[in-house]
Amino acid sequence: MTLRSVFRGWIEHYFSDEEAVILLVVLVLGFAVVIWLGKMLAPFLTALVIAFLLQGAVNGLTRRRVPHFLAVMLVFLAFIGVLLAMALILMPLIWNQLINLVQETPRMFASVQQLLDDLQVRYPQLVTPDQIQTWIGMAGREVTQLGQRALTLSLASLGNLVGLIVYLVLVPILVFFMLKDRDRLVGFIVSLLPRNRGLMTRVWQEMDDQIANYVRGKFTEIIIVGSVAFFTFAFFGLPYSALLAVLVGLSVLVPYIGAAVATLPVAAVAGFHFGLGDQFLYVIVAYGVIQALDGNVLVPVLFSEAVNLHPVSIILAVLFFGGVWGFWGIFFAIPLATLLKALVYAWPRGLKQRRQEVSREEQAAGP
Repeated sequence: MTLRSVFRGWIEHYFSDEEAVILLVVLVLGFAVVIWLGKMLAPFLTALVIAFLLQGAVNGLTRRRVPHFLAVMLVFLAFIGVLLAMALILMPLIWNQLINLVQETPRMFASVQQLLDDLQVRYPQLVTPDQIQTWIGMAGREVTQLGQRALTLSLASLGNLVGLIVYLVLVPILVFFMLKDRDRLVGFIVSLLPRNRGLMTRVWQEMDDQIANYVRGKFTEIIIVGSVAFFTFAFFGLPYSALLAVLVGLSVLVPYIGAAVATLPVAAVAGFHFGLGDQFLYVIVAYGVIQALDGNVLVPVLFSEAVNLHPVSIILAVLFFGGVWGFWGIFFAIPLATLLKALVYAWPRGLKQRRQEVSREEQAAGP
């Protein structure tokens, strides 16, 4: 068997059906549009995600016999209220805490240097003065680079202020019309697809529940974990509670890695503020309980549809899609990986089922 015959057999197996070719073209065009026009279409894509999140609430109200337009208005007004609360309350609080943290950095460095000096006195054979100076120099360079990046980001943000205002105005408008005219928009998109779309329908049905469950569940998980972390840190009197809580909430986007990464700033702030005493231990234990409850209680409750992916597949998906699309790539890494898995499993099975249906139709038609 030659390489040419193997390749021809592979093509005939996967792409001999018209639906398979059309599905491949749709997927390639969709990914190409997002990759090359992602920045231009960012308000539209953001509004699409938010509308998808809010659609569940609209459906819940309509099931309780609330008129569709009234349900859309109630959900949209609630969304605007949350958006204003974040813009007027949460963001200024986080910004002030971030400024205070930057201002307190020199004192933290002094504490670290004092700790290293104590280690050098206690263990002169393990920690030398040259090592201390090397560590301090490395840390200083990292902080300097971080400050330069922050300054560059701030200057760039000032230049894009008009764009940001347009973004904040355009996204709510798009969300409203996507909720209000959902059936009309979906009908228009469906009308562009071919009539014979059995394979696409099977793949979408397999993915619809998982995507909806994952996106809404992950958003709910971020809110719950971040809120619990904020009240826990505030209870112990930990400074920068809001800033750390936002970091802990967003850490759930990256499975396995996010919790470990978020532990470092929490432990660092607690260590600088409380010292390595009982209060520090209480904060770390409380943070560990939050992570344990999230992984063992909250996640199974929120995600009713299990995402059966190997941890290596999840990490690779986060790295790839995060590198391509940034934050949204990380957010949708698991659904996209699940979509690819569903395609791999449904494609040959769907083609085989299609051939069997055609064969039965031909047999029923007779000679």
